[in-house]
Amino acid sequence: MKSPTFFDFILIDEYSATPKYLQLSNAIIKAVEQGKLKKETLLPSINELSYKLEISRDTAEKGYKYLKNIGVINSVPGKGYYIANIDFKRKLKVFLLFNKLSAHKKIVYDAFIAALGDDVSVDFYIYNNDFTLFKRFLTNKNEDYSHYVIIPHFIEGEEYARDIINALPKEKLVLLDKKIPGIDGQYAAAYENFEKNIYDALEQARTQLSKYHTLKIIFPKRSYFPKEILDGFHRFCHQYAFSHKVVSNITEEPINEGEVFINLMEDDLVILLERVIGMKFKIGKDVGVISYNETPLKKIILNGITTISTDFKFMGTVAANLVLDNSCRHVEVPFYYTRRASI
Repeated sequence: MKSPTFFDFILIDEYSATPKYLQLSNAIIKAVEQGKLKKETLLPSINELSYKLEISRDTAEKGYKYLKNIGVINSVPGKGYYIANIDFKRKLKVFLLFNKLSAHKKIVYDAFIAALGDDVSVDFYIYNNDFTLFKRFLTNKNEDYSHYVIIPHFIEGEEYARDIINALPKEKLVLLDKKIPGIDGQYAAAYENFEKNIYDALEQARTQLSKYHTLKIIFPKRSYFPKEILDGFHRFCHQYAFSHKVVSNITEEPINEGEVFINLMEDDLVILLERVIGMKFKIGKDVGVISYNETPLKKIILNGITTISTDFKFMGTVAANLVLDNSCRHVEVPFYYTRRASI
């Protein structure tokens, strides 16, 4: 017999970014897990779903098809759709693709895995900022994954990445760290606002920066870092009348008293510190240093290195929650200025 309370707990949110067919599917699954729908319970017809929930027949049919594919419901000609299985737990299998593994990416990974819990399996791959390898991973996959969590950073080939990503089911997609223009459909994202982030962070540091006359950002020519970082850097320097320069090679760049260096890559930070110390400059007085991306070591070395950084633990945790909630939300990750002795 059809449950008289069915439409009391199957709700569609018009303002939700989650596709309506997934809202329908997830609500039915949740009702089964909570015991509100029993095995053999007859479900409303597609026409009834469409009418009562004010959704299209295609949406209703797609929701039922999804549930049928994962074994929750079945159908019999003349009888309609019914709950076929209540002894299940949704099995999530995540395809996790990072551009590289570094100290801060490990923070993202650890937070992601911890927040997912033990019941979710994760296949983890690294493509080393190489578009060809990125394409091979995503086009040659043989497994059927519940979600694809991807960090899309490339030295070359980014303009082609959107075609590869657009071939994935958007309800399974989570973009991490960066959004790429041209990705269509409703997908999830936990992202940085690169231009705004560096501008706001430098603005917070303005009092400390005022004792220096020049800001230099170390931005290698062949870099996977988004150009929006430079846009925010230039905007801040123009706004507050700082002399400024983009440095492509720190090994060759003159270092003078009264300059602040902003480094993005960890290797460049090592070279910079070695050169400054070798020139007998005092870091934080003669020459300032600001490092992108917070890591535990930067709290300690040279009485502390000032950082401007995304909250990587938050990023990993949010990404996991987007997977667990099967959500299509876009979440901007917080960005922080942490003042230490280096400026």
